[in-house]
Amino acid sequence: MEAGSVTSYIDVAQIALYVFWAFFAGLIYYLHRENKREGYPLESDRSGLVTVQGFPSVPTPKVFRLHDGTTIYAPRKEAPETVNGTPLANFPGAPLVPNGDPMSSGMGPGAYARRADKPDLTAHGDLKIVPLRADPSFTVAEEDPDPRGFTVVGADGKVAGKVKDVWVDRMEVMFRYFEVELPGGAGVLLPVMFSRIMAGEKRIYVNSILAAQFAGVPRTAKPDSITLLEEEKVTAYFGAGTLYATPLRQEALL
Repeated sequence: MEAGSVTSYIDVAQIALYVFWAFFAGLIYYLHRENKREGYPLESDRSGLVTVQGFPSVPTPKVFRLHDGTTIYAPRKEAPETVNGTPLANFPGAPLVPNGDPMSSGMGPGAYARRADKPDLTAHGDLKIVPLRADPSFTVAEEDPDPRGFTVVGADGKVAGKVKDVWVDRMEVMFRYFEVELPGGAGVLLPVMFSRIMAGEKRIYVNSILAAQFAGVPRTAKPDSITLLEEEKVTAYFGAGTLYATPLRQEALL
């Protein structure tokens, strides 16, 4: 036999290749199974007794110890949620029509996760997202336009309010929200990603919702902080507007 051969038909290179294939297949199986620690098993609209988890199955619970001393398990038993929508037809998988005000129904593009109702923190335990007034160490770069004082315009071309402050993510070092002061004096948060800044006009255009709908943006419990759940609700409101802001948006393009 030649050097490196185990038998007349198998050599070391073949064994190494087969071991790699087996390792890679096992890695794919492991990662796909670990990916099901959140969101599984799925809820079935056929029966509450049906478990939808696919292959591979949901892994056994694992404990995760967080930096603040708390522990969570994943996967974990989640409290059942009531879907705020009515099926359009009587068959499994039928589209859901939001109940009540579609902008705040939590349906379709306005759906959001039930995250913890507490602020996100930095690695040092400080608030992760704060307005610039709460942290003078952050400011707008000199080469960029300062949006404070800019007029905010809704999708209908009407003025919704003015930017009072900008909220910064101190971990990602980027602006997350514009704090918009409405005509009545109330302040709401506008996600930066839902806006288009026109520095020359000193205006910020928002295409997802109308000017009057800014009054319905979910508020934060505290003036200088936002919780994870509040972030979900604020972003979901603007997401819902992409479909529900006007009846025409729910119609077919052709």
